[in-house]
This record gives sequence, C-alpha cells and structure tokens, in this order.
Amino acid sequence: MPIISVSDYTGFPEMLDGRVKTLHPKIHGGLLGQRNKKEHLDKMKEYGIKPIDMVIVNLYPFEETIAKQGCTLSEAIENIDIGGPTMLRSAAKNYTDVTVIVDPEDYERVLKEMKENDGFISLDTNFQLAKKVFQLTARYDGAISNYLGSLDNKEKRCGFPETLTLQFKRSQGLRYGENPHQRAAFYIETNINEPCVSNASQLQGKELSFNNIIDLDAALETVKEFQEIAAVIIKHTNPCGVATSEKSL
Repeated sequence: MPIISVSDYTGFPEMLDGRVKTLHPKIHGGLLGQRNKKEHLDKMKEYGIKPIDMVIVNLYPFEETIAKQGCTLSEAIENIDIGGPTMLRSAAKNYTDVTVIVDPEDYERVLKEMKENDGFISLDTNFQLAKKVFQLTARYDGAISNYLGSLDNKEKRCGFPETLTLQFKRSQGLRYGENPHQRAAFYIETNINEPCVSNASQLQGKELSFNNIIDLDAALETVKEFQEIAAVIIKHTNPCGVATSEKSL
C-alpha cells in the first residue's frame, strides 16, 4: 500500500513542536465532504482535496499520564490530544462516507467485513463505530476537565474538581426498576479493579432487577468490612443478620 506523509499531502510541515500536523482543510475537507453532494465534490476538486475513506486514531494517553505519581501540569497539557479528536469527530460526523476506528478490538471485525464485501463497510457498521468515537471523546474531554478543575491556583491538586464529568457503560438490562412497572438498566464504571457488583458474574437464575442489584451491592460491601470469613442476610438493602467465622462451611 502506498504511504504518504501528512506534510507531503498538505504541503505544510509539522510545526510548533508537533502541535500542528493534521489541522488542515485537505485533511478535514477529505473527511467532511459528502460524496452524494455535487457542490461538495466540485469544491473538493477545486482545492485539490481528496476524499478520505477511513480514519484510525489512538489518542495521546492523557488518563494514563495524570495517573502517574508526580505528574506535572506541563506533562498533562502536552498529553492533551488536539488533532486526533478533531479528525475522529470529523470522520464520525460523516459516518455515511467514512469508516472511523478508535477501538483496537474492532480491527479484526472491520477487516473481516472488508474481505467479505470487496472492501465495502456497511452503513450500520460505520454508525456503530461512529457512536464509539463520540463516547470516547466525551470521556476524554471529561477526564481533562476533571483534572484541570481539580487544580488550585498553584497547580496543586485540591481534591474536588469545580465540575465533575462521569461516564458509565450499560452492562445489562434489568427485569424491572424499583417497581415492577418501571424499566431499568445497570450502568457501570469502566476500569474498576476492586471486587464489586459491577464486575461480578451471574452464574445462574433469572434476569436481575434493580432491587436485586442494590441488595447484592449492600451484601458484598458489608462482608468486605470484615477480615475474617463473613456472611450477611439483606432485605431491601438493610442487613438483617451478619455472622463471621474462622472457617468456611
């Protein structure tokens, strides 16, 4: 596959310590131009803008950077990706014409579809991939906002950010909400390491309800308070009985 550098294509060099590379009409015109509109195609031809059919971007690791011990504000700032999210959003907005991939888990899926369809990607697949883009960029910008909002005037962490942006992923549908006539779903945080209901696996039984979830959470969080083996009986989130033992059954 022939490869050309962005600088050779746009005619402008990478500049400002790499801060400006892809922010150019030849890039974003190629992503945003709608192929079914003659006026778009005519304007692209006039300015030498070629259509771009696929975008694959891995963003700067902002969250990983600020999680490091001793991370400075300047280090965090330099790991705020600008060109990447901009290309992703342009491509996702024009998902009817452009395939955009942000999740390595989708590489094999897209390659398989291309092989089976003579290089063609379906509109449904493009739409699903575009949704992932806006979910990712929302989380990315939220992490930046949370971090900067948690700094005081001396660039030190002050605890609580001025605004708090959170993102949760739908884990499963629930049998019903707090009452049988209510619909409900269970949303979880991502990248949770401690044992909790969010990363537990249901081994058997029917679909859970909202009340089942909060009872399970109350039970697990109660036994986690003990170092020894513990058991708890829960009814409507209230412990009805708790017992500990040196030996399991």
